Amino acid sequence: MKFFYSSLLLFLILSCSKSKHERSKLIHFAPENASLILKTNNLEGLKSSLDNNDFIEGISKSVAFTNFNENLELLKYLKPTSETLICFSENDSDSLEYTIITKYSKELFETDSLPNYIAETLTYKNRSINKSTINKHVFYSIVLDSTFIASTSKLFIENSFNTKPLNTNLEKIYSTTNSDKTASIILKANKNTFLKSFFINDTLLFKTFTNYLAIDTDISQNEIIINGITKDSDSTKSLINIFKNTIPQENQTQNVTPPDSDGFMSFTFNNFKIFKKNLIKFNKKDSLISATTLFDNIIEIGVIYKDNDKAIALNSLDVIGTHDALLSEQNNIETYRQVDIFGFSTPNLFAETLSPFITSNTFEYYCVLDNFFVYSNSINMLQQIIANYQNKTTLSQQPYFLDIKEQLSDQASLMLVTNPSALQTILNHNIDNLSKLKLEAYKTSSLQFIYDNHFAHVNGIIKKNKVKASLHSISEEFNIKLENDLLNTPQLATNHINKQKEIIIQDVNNNLYLISNTGKILWKKQLHGPVLGKIEQIDIYKNGRLQLVFATPNRVYVLDRNGKDVAPFPSKFNDKITQPLSVFDYDKNKNYRLLVTQGSNILMYDVSAKIVRGFTFKNANNTIISQPQHFRMGNKDYIGFKTENKLYLLDRTGKTRITPKTNYNYSSEAIYLYNNKFTTTTKTGDLISIDTRGNVASVNLNLAEHHHLETTSKTLVTLSENKLTIKSKTIELDYGNYTKPQIFYIYDKIYVSTTDLQSQKTFLFDSQAEMIQNFPVYGNSIIYLDNIDRDRDLEFVVKGESNSILLYQIN
Repeated sequence: MKFFYSSLLLFLILSCSKSKHERSKLIHFAPENASLILKTNNLEGLKSSLDNNDFIEGISKSVAFTNFNENLELLKYLKPTSETLICFSENDSDSLEYTIITKYSKELFETDSLPNYIAETLTYKNRSINKSTINKHVFYSIVLDSTFIASTSKLFIENSFNTKPLNTNLEKIYSTTNSDKTASIILKANKNTFLKSFFINDTLLFKTFTNYLAIDTDISQNEIIINGITKDSDSTKSLINIFKNTIPQENQTQNVTPPDSDGFMSFTFNNFKIFKKNLIKFNKKDSLISATTLFDNIIEIGVIYKDNDKAIALNSLDVIGTHDALLSEQNNIETYRQVDIFGFSTPNLFAETLSPFITSNTFEYYCVLDNFFVYSNSINMLQQIIANYQNKTTLSQQPYFLDIKEQLSDQASLMLVTNPSALQTILNHNIDNLSKLKLEAYKTSSLQFIYDNHFAHVNGIIKKNKVKASLHSISEEFNIKLENDLLNTPQLATNHINKQKEIIIQDVNNNLYLISNTGKILWKKQLHGPVLGKIEQIDIYKNGRLQLVFATPNRVYVLDRNGKDVAPFPSKFNDKITQPLSVFDYDKNKNYRLLVTQGSNILMYDVSAKIVRGFTFKNANNTIISQPQHFRMGNKDYIGFKTENKLYLLDRTGKTRITPKTNYNYSSEAIYLYNNKFTTTTKTGDLISIDTRGNVASVNLNLAEHHHLETTSKTLVTLSENKLTIKSKTIELDYGNYTKPQIFYIYDKIYVSTTDLQSQKTFLFDSQAEMIQNFPVYGNSIIYLDNIDRDRDLEFVVKGESNSILLYQIN
C-alpha cells in the first residue's frame, strides 16, 4: 500500500494565493507563533487513541508529557461536534501556552455540573471575555464569528478581536490535511519548535530541514501511521530542498543492512550532479573540497548504523564505471568469504561531500557486493555486512521489515529505518527526561520523504510487530479502555462502506460508542438511558446505507453511520419501554416495523415514527416477559411473545393466529422456532413445543429454575447450573456463574459460547459439544463472534476489565 497524494491537486493547493482578511476557517484564528497545531474531527476518538496506543502510553509517563497533558484540563469538558484545533506556542518567557478553536454550539461547554468551576467576565475595549477556572487551571474564552476560542493566554484572546492579514503559507499547508484521520499535525520550524530532530544523527535538525510539516495520523492500539507533506518557502535554506529537480529512486540500502543494526538512512536521486549542486547551495560553499568521479554513477547513498560504528553503501547504476573511479584504491587489507576488503585513502571524502548527512571522517575500508560499494570505519562491520548479504539474512529479508514495507513507498528521496534502540535515541533527542521505554516489540520503524514539485510527501510508521500466530491459537488483537466503566456487552455492527464489522458499546454514563475493528473510536453519543437488548441495523432509505436502531427506557433511536439522529427520531415515550425494540421486515423489502413493548402493551411503528394503524393488538393479559419475535413458516407470518402464564402467536395485524391448547407458568426465556415448532421453557425447566394447530408438547429436561435456552431451526442448546447441553450432548462445567449460551452459524459451522463471570473465562464449543482448541480465554461477558475484517479468521469481542473491550482472533 503506497501513501501518495495527487501531485496535481497538491500543486494547485500549495500554489494558490489569497489576500483577503476574512476569517472563514478555523485556521484563520490560530496564533501566529504556534509551533504545533493539532486538528481533529473526533476529539473523543483522539483522546481514546492516545490513551490506548501502546507506544504513546510509554511516552505519556514522561514528565514533559504529564505537564503537557495537565495543561489541557479544558479538553476534558469540551464536547465539540465538528473540527477542533489545539494550538501550542511559547510566550516571551518560554512558557507553554495552548489555544483551542472550534465551532460554537450550546452543548460545547456546559458548566452547570462542573465541580470547582469559577466563572468571571472581563472587559476589553467594550468586548466581553470569559475567564474560567477549573481545578486551578485558568483560561480565557470568547465566541467570535460563531467560533469558540479558548486560550491560556489572555493577550492572545484580546488580540483575536483584531483582524490581521491571513497567513497564506499556513492556510495552504492546512488545506492538505485529511479530516478522516485520527488527527492532523502541523509543525512549524522556529526557535521554539517542538520537534528537534527525527534522525539518528541529531545534527540533522528539524528547523534546518524544512519550514512546515503537515501530517495526518492514523492511530490504533499497536501502530501509528502518518502521511502528509512538508514544504519550505525558501528553497535554499532547507535541507529537504536539496532534492529539488531530482527524481526519487528505489531505496535498496536494506539489502545490505544487517538485521541487528540500529537502522539506516538512505537518500536517492537520479542525477548526482544536480543533487551535489543543491547541496553546495545549502552548505553555502563555492565548490566541494575534493573532486572525485566516485559518485558519478551513484543513485543511492545509504548510512548504516550499528552501535558506534557506521557504514556507507553506495548503490551504483554502472558498476564498471564506479570500479574505474577506485582504481587507485586497490590496497587489499584482507579477504573475507572470498570478498576483498580494501583500504580507502580519503576517509574524509564523505563528510566533505555529503555534509550534513554524513559528518564522520573515519571510513577507512570498503568492499564491493554486486552493485553496492560499502565503506566503513570497522572491518568487523564490513564482515558482518558481507556475511548477512551472502546468507540472505539482511534486514530486507526479515518479516518485521516486510510488514512495515507494505505501508511505505518503494521510492523515496530520503528514508530512515530504525530498530528499538535507535527509536529510543530519536525520542531522547526530542523529549527531555524520557525514561527507558519498552520498545522491543517495535522492531522496525520508518520515515520517508518523497520530493515532488516544491514540496515533499511524507510517509511514516511506528508499529508493534506481532509474532506470527500459530494455527488454532487465540490472539488478543486489542484491548481498548474507555474513560468510564462499561454498562453492557460489546456488540458487532456492519460497516456498509467496507462490509467489515465494528463494535458498539455503552458506558455507565449512557455514552454510546462506535469503535472500528482496529480499536479506533469513531464517535461517542450521549443517550437518554441504557440500551435495551441488542442493537439492530436497518436500511431506512433503501440505498444500502445502514442505520442503528434500538430503544432505551423512554426513547427509540435511529442513528446514521456518524452517530447522528435520523429524523424524525428519537421518539420520546412517557411510559417506560420494558423490552428491547423488535424490528420486523416481513417480506425482506425494507418496509420495517418497529415494535415497542410497554408493560402489557405493544405498539407498532413505521420508519416515519408513525403508528401502524393496521396493527390492532390491544394488550396482553399481564406484563410481557419476552421480546416479541417474528417467525415465518410457509407463507404465513407469526409474532410471538409471552406473559408468565400465556403465550401469544399473532398474525401481522395483531390478531390471534394460534391459540395454544395448554398454557404454563413460563420462564423469561425467548420463544424460538425449533423443528418447525414454537419452542420455549417453563419456570420448572420443561421444554414446551407448539405446532401450527395449537397442539402442545411438554418434555422434562431436568433444568433448574434459573436456566437458559437457545436454538436454531435444528440445534437446541440449554444451560442449567453447570451443565451445558448441545444437541443432547451434555458437558459438565466447573460450578460458576454462566452467561446465557450464544449460538453462531459461520462458514457452515455452528459455535456455542458461554462465559463464567465468576472465573472470568469464556468458552467456545462446536456442535458436537467439543471445546474449540485453546479455549477458555479471559472474558467477562457474553461474546459476539464473526469475521470482522477481510481475512478468513474469526474474531470475537468480549468485555475485559470493567472499562475495557477485548478483541480476540481465532487463527
